[in-house]
Amino acid sequence: MFRKLLLLLSVLALFSCKNKEENTVQSTYIRGQIINPTLDYVIFSKGNIVLDTIPLDENNFFEYSTDKIKAGLHLFSHSEGQVFYIEPGDSLLIHINTIDFDESLAFSGKGGDQNNLLIDLYLKNEKENQNLPKWYSLSSEEFEDKIDSLKAIKLQSYEEFIANNKVSENFKDIALSNIEYDYYSKKELYGAANRNTPTRLSDDFFDYRKNINFNKNELKFYYPYYRFLNRYFENMVCTKYSANEVIDRNSFDYNYKKIHIIDSVVASDSIRNRLLRYNTIMYLFNAQNEEEETRLFEAYKKMNTDKKYLNEVEQVYNASIQLIKGKKIPNVLLVNTENVLNELTNVINAPTVLFFWRGQPAIQHRNLHKRASELKAKFPQYDFIGVNTDRHFKKWRDIVYKSKYDSKFEYQIENLTDAEKKFILRYINYVIVIDKDGIILDGKTNMFNLDFEDQLQAFLNE
Repeated sequence: MFRKLLLLLSVLALFSCKNKEENTVQSTYIRGQIINPTLDYVIFSKGNIVLDTIPLDENNFFEYSTDKIKAGLHLFSHSEGQVFYIEPGDSLLIHINTIDFDESLAFSGKGGDQNNLLIDLYLKNEKENQNLPKWYSLSSEEFEDKIDSLKAIKLQSYEEFIANNKVSENFKDIALSNIEYDYYSKKELYGAANRNTPTRLSDDFFDYRKNINFNKNELKFYYPYYRFLNRYFENMVCTKYSANEVIDRNSFDYNYKKIHIIDSVVASDSIRNRLLRYNTIMYLFNAQNEEEETRLFEAYKKMNTDKKYLNEVEQVYNASIQLIKGKKIPNVLLVNTENVLNELTNVINAPTVLFFWRGQPAIQHRNLHKRASELKAKFPQYDFIGVNTDRHFKKWRDIVYKSKYDSKFEYQIENLTDAEKKFILRYINYVIVIDKDGIILDGKTNMFNLDFEDQLQAFLNE
C-alpha cells in the first residue's frame, strides 16, 4: 500500500514540476483511495455545482484532473462529504476510511498541508462543541475565558503553519474565518442557552456582531460560516419574543419572522437565497397546517431570486401539503423482495408506520429497523413497513436478507422520480403514521421522538 502511495506522490511531483517549467495552463490533479467504500464513485463539487463524478477502480483508487479549477473551497463526497481547499496546479492526494470518515481523512501532495490544517480545525471545533453545554451555566465572562483559550490554541496552530508554509491570502482568509466564525457560533449558542437569564450576559458580550460580514460569498458553502449565520438569525428571531415566552422553532410565526429578518439583513443574493432555501425547507419538513405552509411559501417566493432553489423548494412544498393529517397517503409503485410490483395503498392492511431508508450509511438503517422492531413488540396492532429509496434492486434485497429484516414488510420504490414528487425523500429521517384505510394520522413524525409511543397509543384510542 505504502509503495503505491509513494508512486502516486512521485507522479504528482513530476506533474507539478512540469507545470512550473511550461508556465502555461495549470493542470490540477486530485487522486486518492477509499478504504471500505460504500459507493463505486466519488463526487467533486464547487458549491452546489457538481464538477465531476469519478469511478473507483478495482483497488478503490480514483483520479481526477482538470485545467479549469478555480482557487477556493470544494466538496468531496462519498456517502458523506467534506470540504477541501484547492488551487490551480495543486496535486492533491486524499486518503479516507468510510468507517471513520472525518477522523481518517488525510491529505498529501501539493496542497495537502493546507487541507490537513483545515480538517484539524474542523475536528477541534466539533469536539469542542460537544463539550460546550457544560459551560452554559457559567457567567459570560467565565464562558469567554474558556472559549478564548480554545481560540488561542487554534490561532497558534495557524500562525505556526503560516510561518512555515507559503500560502495565498485567499487561504489565509478561509482558515481565519474557520476560527473566527466558530468562535462566534459558540457565543451565539451561549446566548441562546441563556435567553431566559439575560443577567448572565455582560454588556459587551455581543459586541463582535458589529463586525459580522453577512456577504462573504466565498464562504457561502463553508460549514463554520454558514452554521454561524443560522445560529445568529435564530437568536435575532428570539429577540422578537419576551424573555420568558415559550418559543416553538417549528412554528409558522417563528419561521415567518426568521425569513423576513434574513431577507432584510443579507445583501448577497447567493447567501440570502441559500439561507432562505434551507430555512423554508426545514419549516415545511415539520409543518402541519396547509394554510400556513402556503403563506410562508408565498413569502419565500417573493424573496428568492434563484430559479433552481425555487424549483426545489416548490417540490418540497407540493409534497409537504399532501402529508398533512386527514389526507390520503400518496400512492406510488413498490417492488417486494420477490420482484413483484404493488401499489403502496394495496399493502396497507392495518394501522401502519411507514419509514424510509437507504443502504448507506448502514448504521442508520440498522438503527431504524431496530427501533421499528422495538415498537412492533409494544404495539402489535401496527404494521411497520420499511421503504428503501435506493436505485439498485439486488443490493437492496441483499441488505434485507443479510440483515434478517422481515421481507414481508420490506419494499423498494419502483419509480424514484415519481416518488420524489410525492414524498420528501431527500429528507428521509421522518416517518408517516397511517390508519388502516390509508388516511394520514401524522405525515411528518419521527420514531425516535420522546413522545412517539404516546402518539401511537393516542391514535389507537381515537
